[in-house]
Amino acid sequence: MVSTISRNLPVLNSSSSTGLKNFKLILLVPILIGASILAAAITQAKAAPESFAPLVERVMPTVVNVSSVHEVKRKNPQDEQFNDLFKEFLERYNQGKPKQERRRKSTSLGSGFVIDPNGYIVTNNHVIEGATEVSVTFDNGDSFDAEIVGRDAKTDLALLKIDTEGKLIAAADWADSDQARVGDWLMAIGNPFGLGNTVTAGIISAFGRDSVTGNSYDNFIQTDASINRGNSGGPSFNMDGQVIGINTAIFSPSGGSVGIGFAIPSNLAKNIVRQLKDHGEVRRGWLGVRIQHVTDELALGLRLDSARGALVASTTPGGPAEKSGILKGDVVLSFDGKPVDEMRRLPLMVAETEVGKVVEVVVWRKGEEVTINVTLSELDDAKVAKAEQEGSSGGEGDANNAFLEKLGLRIASMDNETRAELGLDNPEAGVQVTAVASESVFYEKGVRSGDVIVEVDQQPVGTPEEVADLLKQAQNEGFGVSTLLVFRSGDYQWIAVRLPKAETE
Repeated sequence: MVSTISRNLPVLNSSSSTGLKNFKLILLVPILIGASILAAAITQAKAAPESFAPLVERVMPTVVNVSSVHEVKRKNPQDEQFNDLFKEFLERYNQGKPKQERRRKSTSLGSGFVIDPNGYIVTNNHVIEGATEVSVTFDNGDSFDAEIVGRDAKTDLALLKIDTEGKLIAAADWADSDQARVGDWLMAIGNPFGLGNTVTAGIISAFGRDSVTGNSYDNFIQTDASINRGNSGGPSFNMDGQVIGINTAIFSPSGGSVGIGFAIPSNLAKNIVRQLKDHGEVRRGWLGVRIQHVTDELALGLRLDSARGALVASTTPGGPAEKSGILKGDVVLSFDGKPVDEMRRLPLMVAETEVGKVVEVVVWRKGEEVTINVTLSELDDAKVAKAEQEGSSGGEGDANNAFLEKLGLRIASMDNETRAELGLDNPEAGVQVTAVASESVFYEKGVRSGDVIVEVDQQPVGTPEEVADLLKQAQNEGFGVSTLLVFRSGDYQWIAVRLPKAETE
C-alpha cells in the first residue's frame, strides 16, 4: 500500500465568512512510499474539445517524475518504553557518550518538466527541499540523477539539472499567462499518488488567487482540472502545448481533488527560473514600504476617485522609498509604468523588477499625483528585518519596538495631515497598525493591519513609543487588561486586550 503525507494548513479566512472553514490547503507535497492511500474525491473532468491525444503525445516526453530521498533522524523507539527512573539511570550511564540516533531514509515522489533541451527541469521547492538525493524518470522509463541548481522558497519553485551527455532532449515552452482567460482549457500532467504520469483536463477557474499559502508572492491560477498529491511541480499546458502554470496546491477537505487546484502562473515562474539558472538564487527588487489596502472609506478620506492603489503605512529607514521621498500616507498608483489596481499587485511588481533599476513611481499625495524616481535595492530579508527593528529613533525606540514585537504588534507613526485626511477627531493622535501576529491577543480581539490606535487606556497616543509606554505601565501596575480606542473605516471602536504578565529579571 502507498501512503500520503501532506502539510495541511487552515484556509485563510477573510473578515467575511467564505463557507470554506472546514477546508484545508494542501500543498501538493510528494507521496511518501510505504503506507496507505487516502480515499480521494476526484472531480470528473468536463467533456474535452474533441480529443487531447495529439497534444498529450507531443508534450508527454517533456514531463518527468521527480523522486527525492530524505534522511530522517529518529531516536531508539525502545526509549519510549522505559519509565522515568530507568531513563535517569541510562542518562547517568551514558553521560559523556554521544547519543545514539537511528536514521532512516524516506522516498517521496512529485512531478516536473523539462524547460531547456540541455537538461534543465522545473519542479516545486517543497518536492526536493531537504533532499539528499534527487532523480527524475521520463515517461519512457529513462532515469537520471539530478543536481539541484537552485530553489526559491518564496514562490515554491526549484530548478534541477540532469547530464544529457551533450544530447538535446525534448523541452516545453512557456506560455504567456497574461493572455489566458477564465474559461480557457488547460491540461495537467503529473504523478498523482505515485501512479506515474497521468493526464487530466479542465478549465481556468480564476486568476490572481492570493491568500492561498499566506505568502505575499501568492498569485495563483485556479483550475478545476483534477490535481492531487504527487502532482506537485507538474505542468499545466494550454491548448498550444505551452506551460501556462506549475501545479502547487489544492483546497480539499479529504486530501483528494475537489476541483479547486492552484498553479503558479508561467509569467511569474519563468522569471524565477531564469534567475535560478543564471545565479542559482533569486534577486528581488526592494522598495522598502509597508502597505495596506485602500478601502472605499480611505479613498473618500484621501480624496481618491476610487479605492485603488497601495497606501503606504510606513517606510523602512534607509530604504529606497524613504531615500527617494515617498512618505507615509502616499498612495502608490503606478509602478514602472504599470497601474497598481490593488495593493497585492505592488509586491509582485517590485519583486519582478531588476535590482538597481530606476523606476518611475506615481503616488497620490494631498489631492494630486506626484511622480517620484526610485532606485530599487536588492531584497535581503535579514537586513530588512534589522532595519525595521532598529527604526530611525534608536535607543529607547529600539526597546519599545522589541517590546511591541513580543506582543505581536507592529505600528508606525502618522503625520497630522494624514490623520486629518482620514477623518480622525483629534488630528494629533493616532498611530497606524502595520502588522499583527496571528497568534497575538491583539489579532484575537480583532485588531488588523491598517487600523489606527487613537487611545490606550483612555490616553491619546501619537507615537509607537507612547503606545509601548502605556502598555508597559498597565503590565507593571498589575492590570490584566488594557483598552484601545481603534479607528477603522470611519468608525471608532473600543477593544479590550488581555496583556501577558510583565517579564521579571
